[in-house]
Amino acid sequence: MREIQFREAIAEAMSEEMRRDDNVFLMGEEVGEYNGAYKASQGMLDEFGPDRVVDTPIAELGFAGLGVGAAMNGLRPIIEFMTFNFSLVAIDQVINSAAKMMSMSGGQYNVPIVFRGPTGNAGMLSSQHSQNFENWFANTPGLKVVVPSNPYDAKGLLKTSIRDNDPVIFMESELMYADKGEVPEEEYLLEIGKANVVREGDDVTIVSFGKMMKVALEAADELAKDGKKAEVIDLRSVRPIDYAAIVESVKKTNRLVIVEEAWPLAAISSEITYHIQRYAFDYLDAPIRRVNSLDLPLPYAPTLIDVILPSVKRTIDAAKDVMYVS
Repeated sequence: MREIQFREAIAEAMSEEMRRDDNVFLMGEEVGEYNGAYKASQGMLDEFGPDRVVDTPIAELGFAGLGVGAAMNGLRPIIEFMTFNFSLVAIDQVINSAAKMMSMSGGQYNVPIVFRGPTGNAGMLSSQHSQNFENWFANTPGLKVVVPSNPYDAKGLLKTSIRDNDPVIFMESELMYADKGEVPEEEYLLEIGKANVVREGDDVTIVSFGKMMKVALEAADELAKDGKKAEVIDLRSVRPIDYAAIVESVKKTNRLVIVEEAWPLAAISSEITYHIQRYAFDYLDAPIRRVNSLDLPLPYAPTLIDVILPSVKRTIDAAKDVMYVS
């Protein structure tokens, strides 16, 4: 099977859906002439023209609102935020318009829109450009929140998201755009809300999503060297969350570690922890451990970034802690 980059998988998904459905269009800063800030829309302006690949001013609230209106009138916009840090400027349209319109209109208006772009740390970008908002958006009824970890999932989940009749938040990572992975040439779709058991094991369950899956899998590799078999689950989406997959794994391993880049308070890992203690408490042989970023704005210095973000070492330490091994 061929290998392509994450950014190429994103571009393929959007292009295939635009060829399939004339109502799909892409709008955002630098998506056209510049081929996307991270080249995730490479060649799309040449194929689809400026009416369907629309460069915008630096005005996230404005073009997010245009997208919501277009979706209410039968189109299927893909709105690219250059980073989800900038989505804060547009959050009124995302939350108060896109997410709530179906309910407020008594079911008269669907809002089939995808808001996509990178989230989280991407190196030396400091506090205002390094935040995670997966848990913010996942807190909102009416939204679906998808966070793929590899090119295969990115393409299959984005195609599904574009076809969805509800608004979808699709969160990527600047540090993953060059990642390569196997992606079929034939069409495929992946279900939103269906986790993937990436690695089977029976000693401890490690749950993660997005680029933190790299940390989870590397930690599992290191644990395997000591004869400990970690089961690793990629959530793929954090609204909906595939709770059943986690519960079934915990019933087998009796231990759970959750790796998440976001700050610890009211995080996705907090929600999973509650759910597991509520519905699988009798299967737990140790308290659940979370590996989050420290509760601090992310600094600029690489040495400090390494201290604050979840790491392989912290994940291994958490897994050994719940397994009561040193």
